[in-house]
Amino acid sequence: MQFTEIISLAGYSIEAFGVVVVVAGSTVATVVFLNTFRRLPSGVAYRTYRQQLGRSIILGLEFLIAGDIIRTVVVADTLENVAVLGLIILIRSFLSVTLHLEVEGRWPWQPEEGVNTVGNDVRSR
Repeated sequence: MQFTEIISLAGYSIEAFGVVVVVAGSTVATVVFLNTFRRLPSGVAYRTYRQQLGRSIILGLEFLIAGDIIRTVVVADTLENVAVLGLIILIRSFLSVTLHLEVEGRWPWQPEEGVNTVGNDVRSR
C-alpha cells in the first residue's frame, strides 16, 4: 500500500466517523427526548433535544471537514480540487456557525454569559 492510499483511507475513515457521530448523536438525542418529553415542563425537552441534535451535527461536520482536508491536500493536490475543498469548507463552516448560533443562542466568538474572559464562572458569586 502506497502512502497516498493510506492517507486517502485515513481521510475516508475520518469522514465515516463523522457520519457515525451524527447518526449516533441523533439517535441518543431522540431516545433521551422520547424518554423525557412528558416529564419536563413544556418546551424544555424540545429545546434540549434541539441543542443535543445540533451539537452532534456540529461535531460530525468537524470530522467531515477534517477528512476532506486530508484527502484533498495530501492525495489530490490539483488547483481544481483545492478550490472545491475551499468551497466545501466554506459551506460547512457556515453551517457550523449558524448551527452554533441556533444551539447556543450566541455567536461562537462571543463569551458565555456569566463567564469572564479567563473562563471563571462568575454566576455563583
